[in-house]
Amino acid sequence: MRPLTEEETKVVFEKLHKFIGKNIKALVSQGDQPCCLRLQKNRVFYVREELMRRATNVARDKLVALGACIGKFTHSGKFRLTIGALDLLAQYAKYKVWVKPSAEMQFLYGNHVLKSGLGRITEGTPGYTGVVVYSMSDVPLGFGVTAKSTTECRSADPNAIVVFHQADCGEYLRAEDEL
Repeated sequence: MRPLTEEETKVVFEKLHKFIGKNIKALVSQGDQPCCLRLQKNRVFYVREELMRRATNVARDKLVALGACIGKFTHSGKFRLTIGALDLLAQYAKYKVWVKPSAEMQFLYGNHVLKSGLGRITEGTPGYTGVVVYSMSDVPLGFGVTAKSTTECRSADPNAIVVFHQADCGEYLRAEDEL
């Protein structure tokens, strides 16, 4: 497990910035427990520094995971957030979307959020920005990218896509071999 290079850190923070904005500072320095990002086999882990120091006693080839896996680098060098980042994104989310109970299962099966399934949306949400998708009872279900801004959603067709699906809690079951 090694620290991220400058280029890797830049790519990861740019992706996180789409979802949590300026809250990245709070993500890295959580008061009395500073955290850091580490790379292990193209996967990026969010780890408390205290835990990372203790893990130095374990051999690199024996270490499988440490902390929370928030994403992975593709073969082409792009960074993709995984469902493991949901807790962090939900905690610091800048824009949020709530779906109706009838649309929850559709989203958890990997489908996009339609206007007919939209319960609420954060006021002033721009188009094509990262959002965290919640149930109406404020349980984070996953995250995605808005297809339309808040004002465009008001006049949209009921079958229009409002949020493009990126990850959801159902991935724990659908893709458990890859996680």
